[in-house]
Amino acid sequence: MKIAIVTGAGSGIGRSAALTLLREGYAVVLAGRRREALEETVAAAGAVQNRALPVPTDITDPASVRALFAKTREAYGRLDLLFNNAGISAPGVLLEELTFEQWKAVVDTNLTGAFLCTQEAFRLMKAQDPMGGRIINNGSISAYVPRPNSAPYTATKHAIAGLTRSTALDGRKYRIACGQIDIGNAATDMAEKMKTGVPQADGSIAVEPTMSVDHVGEAIVYMANLPLEANVLFMTVMATNMPYVGRG
Repeated sequence: MKIAIVTGAGSGIGRSAALTLLREGYAVVLAGRRREALEETVAAAGAVQNRALPVPTDITDPASVRALFAKTREAYGRLDLLFNNAGISAPGVLLEELTFEQWKAVVDTNLTGAFLCTQEAFRLMKAQDPMGGRIINNGSISAYVPRPNSAPYTATKHAIAGLTRSTALDGRKYRIACGQIDIGNAATDMAEKMKTGVPQADGSIAVEPTMSVDHVGEAIVYMANLPLEANVLFMTVMATNMPYVGRG
């Protein structure tokens, strides 16, 4: 049985990925700030919930991240997959009106949190027998192109692409593969606003197509199940007709 950690597992893409991995036969450690949300994910797993371990975690806190990986090692003895998924965005205000606190909160969660989890995954994966594992980062379409008034989120997602490449390179000597999944308009609670209209680059408001979040979980399982000698470095999974290719 393979062991996975999913951050941000209490809702949205994290919940979908965790449930799909559980159905695929993984044991999944569910990380997130809110225990009640993690317990809802466990309940949604139904007959396979005995393989789900909720661990409330603040990924911006190094001690909390260390505790997450220590509990994983204690419960299962190893780690095969880390899905760095947890992320937040700032209010969609003008760049010059964004507060330092709003900027820092996004950077601390989206970038520093992913780094802290990656660092602990390296420490565990290089020490276990057999050595190695896989890390998948949630990049987003914003790793390539921004939406209006999204500087903190876009900056961190561009940075995640650099973290992915560095992790893929530095992990080679430990048989650690790292790839990135870039997701566009998956139908989660966060994407509900797409149905009523969101700001476009030309200043207009437009409704955007979405896709089932289940497709994301399926893509992650494909990436996760590859043998360690193969790696999907970058994968884009998006609503076919969303304004990405022509965005801006």
